Amino acid sequence: MKPTAIIKIVVDVLMTLALLVLMGYQLWGEAAHEWVGAGMLILFLAHHFLNRNWYKTLFKGRYTPMRVLQVSVDMLLLIAMLAQMYSGIAMSRHVFAFLPIDGGMALARRLHILGAYWGFILMSVHLGLHWNMFLGMAKKRMGTKTPSNTRKILLCLIGMLIAAYGIFVFISRDFTTYLLLQSEFVFLDYEEPIWSFYLDYICLMGLWVFAAHYLSKGLRKLGGAKKAAAGKENV
Repeated sequence: MKPTAIIKIVVDVLMTLALLVLMGYQLWGEAAHEWVGAGMLILFLAHHFLNRNWYKTLFKGRYTPMRVLQVSVDMLLLIAMLAQMYSGIAMSRHVFAFLPIDGGMALARRLHILGAYWGFILMSVHLGLHWNMFLGMAKKRMGTKTPSNTRKILLCLIGMLIAAYGIFVFISRDFTTYLLLQSEFVFLDYEEPIWSFYLDYICLMGLWVFAAHYLSKGLRKLGGAKKAAAGKENV
C-alpha cells in the first residue's frame, strides 16, 4: 500500500474517533471538547488536501446514481463541517478565546447543534459509501479472496443487529429533535457511563454505515444493469 493511502486511512480513522469523542461532550468536559474540535479541524483540512483531486473531477465524467449520491453526501458533509468550524470558533472559551469575536452566540449555538448531529449522520453515511474499500483491505489482510457464504450471512446478520439497535438509539436519544432544531439546547446526561454512551453511538454509526453500504451496492448493480442494457442496444 502506498504511503499516501496509509496516511489517508490514518486521517480518516482519527477523524472518526474524534467525532465520537466530540459527541460525548458531557463525558470529557468543555476544554477537552474544544481541543479535540481543534484537532478535528486540522484533520478535516488534511483530509481535503489529501483528496484534493476530488474537486478537479467534479465536472468531469458521467454522473451515475451512485456518483450523484456520493457527491451530494460529500457536499452536505462539507457544509455541516464548515458550520461546526465557524460555530465552534465563535463559541470557544479556551482554544480560540483570543479571537475578538463578540455576539452571534445564538446563531452559533444553533449551527453547532445542526452541524454536530447532521455531521455525525453524514460522516457515518460517507463511511458506509466507502465500506467496500475497508472490506477489500480486510480481505487482503486475512488473505481471503472469496469469503464463504456462511461468513457473508453471519456478517450481514451482525450488521442487521447493530442497525436494529441503532434505530432504537436514534429514537430513544431523540435525534430528530436536534436534526430539525426543535430545541436549542441538548439534553446531556452527566451521570451516564462512558461504555453505555459509546455503545449507543457506535451502533448508531453502524446503522448509517449499514444502510449506506447496502444502498450503494444496490445503486452499483442498477448502474451495471443500465450499462449492460445500453451495450446490448448499441450492438
